[in-house]
Amino acid sequence: MKFAVLVFPGSNCDVDCYKAVEQTTGQPVEYVWHTETDLSSYDVIIVPGGFSYGDYLRSGAIARFAPVLTALTEAAAAGKYILGICNGFQILLESGLLPGAMLRNQSLKFRCHSSRLIVENNGTAFTKDYAPQEIVDIPIAHGEGNYYCDADTLEELKANNQIVFRYEQNPNGSVQDIAGISNKEGNIVGMMPHPERAVHKLLGSEDGKRMFTSILNTWREKNGAAVNG
Repeated sequence: MKFAVLVFPGSNCDVDCYKAVEQTTGQPVEYVWHTETDLSSYDVIIVPGGFSYGDYLRSGAIARFAPVLTALTEAAAAGKYILGICNGFQILLESGLLPGAMLRNQSLKFRCHSSRLIVENNGTAFTKDYAPQEIVDIPIAHGEGNYYCDADTLEELKANNQIVFRYEQNPNGSVQDIAGISNKEGNIVGMMPHPERAVHKLLGSEDGKRMFTSILNTWREKNGAAVNG
C-alpha cells in the first residue's frame, strides 16, 4: 500500500502526516509536489493542513487550480482513498470533491486546542476502526473551520450518512456541529481536526491513529491481504 502526501507552497502539516503514516502503518509514503500530474501509483492520497498559497483570496481557493488537483480528481473518480485535513478539507471543498464551503470561525479568532468529536459514521474507509458514536480527542487548529452548506445539501448529507464527525462542543459555528464529512461512496473524507497530531500518548491523544489503521485495514481487506494485529 502506497501513500502520497501532497505538498503546496504554504503546507505546514505535510511532515506531520508523513510521520503519522510511517509510524502507524509502516507503509511506503512519499511527498508529492503540487506540480505533479499523475497520482495513479498511489493507493491513498492525503491533502494536509497549512496555508496553501498563503490562503490568499480564501483558504484553498488557489490550490484548487494546482496541476495536482486534476490528478486528484482523476484519483477520486477511480475510487482511490483521499483524506483532506484542515486546509486539505478546504481544498476538497473548493475543488468540488466534497460539498459545502468554509467560513471564518464565528469568533473571528484562530482556534487551536483539543477537541472532542463524535464518530457519526464508522462505515467510511477512514473510520472503520472506531465505534459508532464513540467520543475521540483530536485537536483543531484553524481560523476558517466554520463548515456551511445550504439546507438541501445538509439533508442530502444526512440521508446518505455523509456526516463523519461532529464536535461535542462546537468551536467555530459550523452547521449542525459538523467537523468532517465524506462523499457518498465513503472513499473521500474531509475534516478540520488533525488526526496526524493525535497518534501518540506524548501528543496528548492517540485517537487519531485509528484513522490510519482503518484505511490500511480497508485496503488490505479489499485486496485480500492478511491484516497484521
